Amino acid sequence: MAEGAQHFLDHFKDPQAVARYAEGPRRFVPGFDALHRMTGILLAERVPEKAHILVLGAGGGLEMKAMADAYPHWTFTGVDPAGEMLRLAARTMGDQADRATLVEGLIDDAPPGPFDGATCLLTLHFLEREERIRTAAEIRARLKPGAPFVAAHGSFPQGPGERDRWLDRYASYAIASGAEREATANARAAVAAHVAMLRPEDDEAVLRAAGFHGVEQFYAAFTWRGWVGYA
Repeated sequence: MAEGAQHFLDHFKDPQAVARYAEGPRRFVPGFDALHRMTGILLAERVPEKAHILVLGAGGGLEMKAMADAYPHWTFTGVDPAGEMLRLAARTMGDQADRATLVEGLIDDAPPGPFDGATCLLTLHFLEREERIRTAAEIRARLKPGAPFVAAHGSFPQGPGERDRWLDRYASYAIASGAEREATANARAAVAAHVAMLRPEDDEAVLRAAGFHGVEQFYAAFTWRGWVGYA
């Protein structure tokens, strides 16, 4: 595992950090709840009523809970390398926990499927480009032909001066949303040092290189982008 990804994995193994996890995404990701609703809508366009959805980076369980509430007949296989985060996911799912099978590991540890659809939210930016392509290709290999895949993560311009400007906006949004200044400064520094961000056009190319077709961007909010593509 790359050093940057390991840095954040260690963070997500910390029980105290995990206990505060649910506070973070809504402060750092504009339209976080809407992103989950859009993800469900994009999947629902193509999947059957009783769909089985692969969720890579499922720790915390927030997207599974949102989809479970909106689509009562869907079931999920959630994969995440941080066991502490998966335990949080089970608690987040509450009385719907039996609709999700949770697997501790990486994409290679996911069952072969085939799944009706897949998601990977706020996760792929932890991987270097070639590992992103490989991971996305492994997701595609586990999908039925034509099945939808929704990905969303950090993705913004990386040219001279652009990266810092967008990271400043990332931090400013979090502070405006109620995040503590010191914690936000630490988060900005960690992202700058450890996250392998790509330009949006390069992220879209990753999905195409992994074999997805019909790739479309559906979400853009400051430093975040989201795409849907089909196996």
